[in-house]
Amino acid sequence: MKILDRYILISFVKTFLSVFAILFFIFVLQGIWVFIGDIAGKDLDFITIFKFLFFYSPKMIPMVLPLSVLLASIMTFGDFSENYEFAAMKSSGISLQRAMRSLIVFILLLSGISFWFINNVAPKSEFKFVNMRRDIIHTKPAMAITAGQFNSLGAINIKVDEKSGENDEKLRNVTMHVINQQNSLNKTVIKAKTGKIETNENSPILKLHLFDGNYYEDVTSKRSNVKKPFIKSDFKHYIMSIDVSEFDKSEEELQEISNTANMMNIKQLNYTLDSLNTNLKNEYSAHAEADKENARLFLSNTVKEYEIKYYPVSLDSLLQLKKRSQKIKLYSNAIAVIENIKFNISNNQTIITEKEKHINRHWIALYEKFVIAFSCLLMFFIGAPLGAIIRKGGLGLPMVFAVLIFITYHFINTFGKKLAQENGITAFLGAWLSTLVLLPLAIIFTYKATKDRGINSIDNLLYPITSYLKSKFKKKQNNTNNA
Repeated sequence: MKILDRYILISFVKTFLSVFAILFFIFVLQGIWVFIGDIAGKDLDFITIFKFLFFYSPKMIPMVLPLSVLLASIMTFGDFSENYEFAAMKSSGISLQRAMRSLIVFILLLSGISFWFINNVAPKSEFKFVNMRRDIIHTKPAMAITAGQFNSLGAINIKVDEKSGENDEKLRNVTMHVINQQNSLNKTVIKAKTGKIETNENSPILKLHLFDGNYYEDVTSKRSNVKKPFIKSDFKHYIMSIDVSEFDKSEEELQEISNTANMMNIKQLNYTLDSLNTNLKNEYSAHAEADKENARLFLSNTVKEYEIKYYPVSLDSLLQLKKRSQKIKLYSNAIAVIENIKFNISNNQTIITEKEKHINRHWIALYEKFVIAFSCLLMFFIGAPLGAIIRKGGLGLPMVFAVLIFITYHFINTFGKKLAQENGITAFLGAWLSTLVLLPLAIIFTYKATKDRGINSIDNLLYPITSYLKSKFKKKQNNTNNA
């Protein structure tokens, strides 16, 4: 490797690693705010929180890596241009393509590593992250009680002085205030020396076992001379069942993370897609056969009811019935059957649409592994020529350009995937839409930087359009003057 290639490569790699570390930290920190509701207030230890964020971090690679390549390319080549290093290279006969040669090899290697990472490491990490998040969400009923303060569980306020045990299921000095749902004036106070929480991850019911306590309950009396009556009792073991499903949104949250397409590599996705497509074809056939069978049964039953001796029966022969009551009954039965078939078709269409969306999610997950690898190469061919054109390094103007380009890329990518999931466009187009839109930008920037043209020379690209409009305007003006 020549000294110049080594110098360019080292300059780029240093900038790339610095930018990647900063952006990766920022995006992971943003993830903390996204999932703060899952991890806050549950007495999770530091190791559990660290593992949660560690398994979450690979999800950020598809966003951080292209942006890091883009920003590092603009900054590196902007510094070269700003410090007149490119001018020295060009005076020595070294073109932009020659200066980019070592970096192109590096970016190709980086694209290959990113493809391997997204295909092999990220699915396993996603699987562990989803399962860990599911476990944390399912601990909501158990962790709904925080020691040292009153905790609201619907109509119940509970306070415990201390929690212990492996899963903090053991309680000490329990005080509970229960409000009667039918009569808010009637209140119940329960105090116990010890308690124990029992939960089932598949049930929203929290069972609270209380030991060695007292039970006090206000009672509304019909007798006017009795003031503030109440019931008092002692207990050795008292069990309360608390339904936390009304204020626990774990089921909705679990549905949001139930997509398994991102947990598979290419081989698993291909196998799953083959099974899903086969199942969808069988679904089409089964629904079509069911509709045909309903129509056949209607005709068969009609033939038996009106004792028509020949089969198959035609519409004309059925309409030749003489009695008006028979015709009305026939039409009513036909309408009922048609409405039933129409309802079944609508219901079946909804089922098929959901299955098609599920298939689209798997196709998008498959294409996205290639898109991420290609986007690194695309961002380099946008950033490197753009840095040479704007002739500015550092974090000022390069950051502005990088953010604008990446926001455009991310918006189009998100829009394309959402549209593809809803069957608006094909999954292939939805996954590749962002790269297809920005590919002409990479070609234009590379061409302009190679020809040593600035951004202002974009007027040359618009010259054919402006000249055409000017000629049309002059022609119209001449016609007006001649008239």
